[in-house]
Amino acid sequence: MEKEIISAIIREGQDYIPEIKLFSRPMEFEKRGNYVFVGVRQCGKSYMLYQRIQQLLEEGHNIKEIVYINFDDERLRQMKAEELDLILQAYSSSNEGKPILFFDEIQNIEGWELFARRLANQKYQVFITGSNAKMLSRDIATTLGGRYWTRNVYPFSFKEHLGFQNITLDKNWSDSSRLKAAVERAFNEYFQFGGFPEVFGISAKRIWLNELYNKIFFSDLVVRNKIRNEAALRMTAKRLAESVKQPTAYNRISNLVKSAGVNCQANTVMEYVEFMRDACLVFSLNNYVSKFAERETIKKHYFIDNGLLNIFLTDADTSLLENLCAIHLHQQFDGNQLFYYNKNVEVDFYLPELHTAIQACYSMSDLQTAEREINALVKFHAFEPLQRALIITRDEEYVVKKKNGLTIEVKPIWKWLLEAAV
Repeated sequence: MEKEIISAIIREGQDYIPEIKLFSRPMEFEKRGNYVFVGVRQCGKSYMLYQRIQQLLEEGHNIKEIVYINFDDERLRQMKAEELDLILQAYSSSNEGKPILFFDEIQNIEGWELFARRLANQKYQVFITGSNAKMLSRDIATTLGGRYWTRNVYPFSFKEHLGFQNITLDKNWSDSSRLKAAVERAFNEYFQFGGFPEVFGISAKRIWLNELYNKIFFSDLVVRNKIRNEAALRMTAKRLAESVKQPTAYNRISNLVKSAGVNCQANTVMEYVEFMRDACLVFSLNNYVSKFAERETIKKHYFIDNGLLNIFLTDADTSLLENLCAIHLHQQFDGNQLFYYNKNVEVDFYLPELHTAIQACYSMSDLQTAEREINALVKFHAFEPLQRALIITRDEEYVVKKKNGLTIEVKPIWKWLLEAAV
């Protein structure tokens, strides 16, 4: 690796990043903090780096202080961890002082963690992105030694999706037929195709999502984890998508994969699902009342974006609705405090610290379905008193008041997604 190549990459970043037009996303930074951003491919991690760079420039920093390196650059493909110090050398050859460092997709360099730790020890300010949740694993967290703040980056929320389309809402927006129609049109797109920024404005959305999934599948799953049985991995992902609404044992997924003629044992399925979580493709919820062994083997699994889930399914509306509820809650609480409940009664989502239970039901028009969803919350309230109970639907909205004092809000998902909190 030659310093001249790195110097050229640094100059290129200094030239083009200040000119990038950005949609600003909410994220606060400690003034001297070091950060690791993690998320699925194409969710906007690089743009978070660009956003931070532009913020620093607005605060009075000079662009010459900024070093941005994208390790997906083919010119850095052969770079080794022991060569990372060339970045500092290349900068110092024509600049004084310490740069502010921005490293994009640094997980491509095996052993990057020790370099990042040294930079923090030497009081550099560093911002790092990666597509692999293993960057936050116990081993790497120990290596970084508390020197970095970690931030999860997700595809757009529905509120961000609206903002990206320049749809601005005030507190009385639902009284405007024009705004309400615009919100509903935007939601139809978001519901089916998810929140990846690049999906907006593309006519061939499903093709783009398929290409993104294939990139995740081959780069972040097969190659990174040295998977030999690609057919078993692909079938595991498909069966996981088809089971998105129900608690699922790894044995069950293994049997479903075998039924398609692909040999795959339960422990292998468990490993594959962990790889998918590492790649930020899926996330999992535990049963609040499960014992430890059961928690490890039976979970509910959701996809990080509705668009990625939708490529696996036909007649997907009910699965997409529950998946989108899970995404919203997962983002809002950054993966913490969220469970499902399954013991004598089934509740889709439970937030014990908020004493809140949520059911996902596409339509309450069928009386038997409505009675089932309402009675589940009533029964749950009898032994886990609730401060708030909701049933999230596609379009219906009303309130049910029960004799035991429980008030159940039936609310359309597009309106619920725009609330400030659960």
